[in-house]
Amino acid sequence: MSDISYASTVGSIQYAVECTRPDVAYALSVTSRYQVCVGEAHWSAVKSILKYLRRTKDMFLIYGGGELILEGYSDASFQSDDADAKSQSSFVFKVNGGWWLGRVPSRIPQRIPPRKLNKSQLRKLGRKQFG
Repeated sequence: MSDISYASTVGSIQYAVECTRPDVAYALSVTSRYQVCVGEAHWSAVKSILKYLRRTKDMFLIYGGGELILEGYSDASFQSDDADAKSQSSFVFKVNGGWWLGRVPSRIPQRIPPRKLNKSQLRKLGRKQFG
């Protein structure tokens, strides 16, 4: 695997997730975190995703004809990653009963404010983060 970069392989999986395979979105989001310091365990996880995609290549999304029925769902977690205190969010849509992924879970940087702030400091922090 030294001929192929880890980032390129993860990017190929990202393309599959966005086009037809939302079922591996979470696995992709976890493996894409480790593009700077890649180890054997990371390559093993990416290879497992690729093997799963190859084994299930006959699975695909089917959208029925007739009236278009669209349902949307979203989820977020606040500071779910203890290592860097970042949150995650994602949303999915269901089109005529078939799942379509709107956005892969992404990491949203969160600033952790000091524990004690007075009102003026809170206003300043709010304007800084939210405009």
